[in-house]
Amino acid sequence: MPSVERKQRTLRKSVSISGIGVFTGQETTLTFHPSVADQGIVFQRTDLPNTPKIIASLDSVYSTPRCTIIGNKKVSIQMVEHLLASLRAHEIDNVFIQISGPEVPMLDGSSKDFSQLIEETGAMELREDKKVFSLQSPIFWSNAQVQIIAIPANEYRLSYTLHYPHCLGIGTQFHTFVLSAEEFVKEIAPCRTFSIYEEVVPMIEKGFIKRGSLENAVLVKENKVINPEGLRYPNEMARHKILDLIGDLSLIPISFLAHVIAIRSGHTSNNAFAKLLYNQIKMENF
Repeated sequence: MPSVERKQRTLRKSVSISGIGVFTGQETTLTFHPSVADQGIVFQRTDLPNTPKIIASLDSVYSTPRCTIIGNKKVSIQMVEHLLASLRAHEIDNVFIQISGPEVPMLDGSSKDFSQLIEETGAMELREDKKVFSLQSPIFWSNAQVQIIAIPANEYRLSYTLHYPHCLGIGTQFHTFVLSAEEFVKEIAPCRTFSIYEEVVPMIEKGFIKRGSLENAVLVKENKVINPEGLRYPNEMARHKILDLIGDLSLIPISFLAHVIAIRSGHTSNNAFAKLLYNQIKMENF
């Protein structure tokens, strides 16, 4: 049965942030506005005629190539996962986000700037309650070498195993983490996306990535991290995978408690598992 954990929350005031999209190369501005209860996270493409809106939910996931894209064939927003992870970690349930282009800015490749913006802006409690549902039975999803499991827990814990046997500069990494705003800011938000040089250069040459650089990603070349400042954590890559997982699972339209254990998962598998997890929680609680 659901238990009331807290009140729903939104941002205290409107605030904006701008940056460059790594895939489109376009500069976009995000403007966040406080919203009312039960509205969820809603985006609006202000650069398009009729300024269409897209609700951030599992039903709106359009594609998951190297990021999560929500919307449809005509109107979409890509690279939403880093922003959604910060909103979920800071328990911002309702917010209206105007975006001036098709891609959420990459910033430094992490969620650090989004979390800092949310902290500086502040949150406001609404009168309406937020219900949190507990997973009651284990579930398992797999596809080839990818496995994701969720087991009952009295907290929201995420554990991730990263395995890159073909790249010694990444290798095998593990991290486990209980989600809270404070711990997210310290342990997960600063962790950047990463790429292998030999894999990403052809994508840049073909125009799939237009603004990738050492300023917005960790790059591994010949089994070594080539960013001048190195890594922010020894297992930064596994931590970033948890960041992505938080963002992708935040598209489940209810809050829940469970221990999610992922091995080698990415956006496509995260999305498939999110649907399975949502259906299981609905079956158990509704």
